[in-house]
Amino acid sequence: MKIDLYTALLFSFASGTAAWSEAFCGHSAVHHRCPRNSRSSLSMGRAAAVRAATKSKTDAKKAKVNGLYGKKIIMAVKEGGSPDPVANRALYDVIQQAKRNSVPADNIQRAIKKASEGNVGDFSASTFEAYGSGGASFIVNVLSDNANRASAEVKNVLNKKNAKIAEPGSVLFMYDRKSCLEVDGVIDEEALLDAAIEAGCDDFELVEGDEENTSVVYTEPKESSAMKEALISLGFEPKVELKYISKAPVEVSEDDFESNMDAIDALEELDDVDSVEHNMSN
Repeated sequence: MKIDLYTALLFSFASGTAAWSEAFCGHSAVHHRCPRNSRSSLSMGRAAAVRAATKSKTDAKKAKVNGLYGKKIIMAVKEGGSPDPVANRALYDVIQQAKRNSVPADNIQRAIKKASEGNVGDFSASTFEAYGSGGASFIVNVLSDNANRASAEVKNVLNKKNAKIAEPGSVLFMYDRKSCLEVDGVIDEEALLDAAIEAGCDDFELVEGDEENTSVVYTEPKESSAMKEALISLGFEPKVELKYISKAPVEVSEDDFESNMDAIDALEELDDVDSVEHNMSN
């Protein structure tokens, strides 16, 4: 069969175009059209949305932390009777905690000034116990200048999120009160053991933190200062707080877990809620 030059050139061009399209678009040009920019635009749009949502959550969390330490500073000034951290040890400790949690210096000074003016309400800490779905339980830590408002808001959220308030003491006995020391970085367990013994800390538990490349050490509250010194000796700057840790964690179904986390998220959005602890292992 004879093929003229023009037909051969057309065949060669078509074959080359198909090969080029298959190589660069990932499929044959015969069956698919390589969409220009549609995939990248969609990915960029999704990425932007994810970044915006992440930034919004980060900003909200930062505002929550700043507000919490503002309350704690006010409490420390009023209870210690002095706005001077040198004369008021409780205030000094709270300021150090605030700094380790990246609270801006301006926020710290505003809180001290506000407490010194004397026209601010008295903040007090309280705890609510609750039941979630699938055998889960919650400890809701509140720091508020209006106990009635805080109680009403916590109960309202629990009712809306398929959870319910528990009688005082019916949940707390299932938890231990522990000091939680969190650091950025991975801690060598053997090095920590040596440093803890040197500092006089007899018992601790080392676990991975919730955030990547972080570590958490749990110890008895009375040994918190000793463990803090041990971590500092290893080059870490620990964030220290007290937490309720479940004695017997429970694993709930995926649906129950999502329902419970929805309730926890709603509770933590309340201005008066400091934190929420739970007994879920998953």
